[in-house]
Amino acid sequence: MNRNTKLERSKELQELLETENQQLQKLNEIVIKSIEEEKLISEKLYEFEDKNPGFDKRLADKIASFGGSWLFILFFLVLMLLWIILNLYMIRKPFDPYPFILLNLILSTIAALQAPIIMMSQNRKEEKDRRRAINDYLVNLKSEIEVRNLHQKLDLLIAEQMKTMFEIQNVQVGLMEEIKAEMKPRSSN
Repeated sequence: MNRNTKLERSKELQELLETENQQLQKLNEIVIKSIEEEKLISEKLYEFEDKNPGFDKRLADKIASFGGSWLFILFFLVLMLLWIILNLYMIRKPFDPYPFILLNLILSTIAALQAPIIMMSQNRKEEKDRRRAINDYLVNLKSEIEVRNLHQKLDLLIAEQMKTMFEIQNVQVGLMEEIKAEMKPRSSN
């Protein structure tokens, strides 16, 4: 086997190895690009959240959070006890005598106003939850599509890699046959 043939085979083997390296770099770039696209999609979905709700929505949320707290319950119990004690024992001429009709009216009015405000706040939270569920669905759908695309790309790269590996093996087999052919004349000497 002459020197030119060996150099050609070596060059061909080097080119095949370089092709293999380029395919692995492409695969790495595809994976990184897919991950970056996934980040962009999820970041864009959070832009749709209601970051600056109106005054009425903020007020409804604050009233609902205060109305459903232990602080509100304790404050109201203390207020009612003071009202009752004041009207029963402290004042000679009570402004709301024993059946406490005025207190009942105030309590009914507060309950009548508090219920719709709490319902508005709950409706707002349901809308937020609905938007989050839609966003989660879209992210999951995008992820599923990306996984499918990655599988297709991986299958394609693996097929190309196998083709390159077979070409490398053919070159190696050819080199081994040439070496074997060179060895036969030497062993017969």
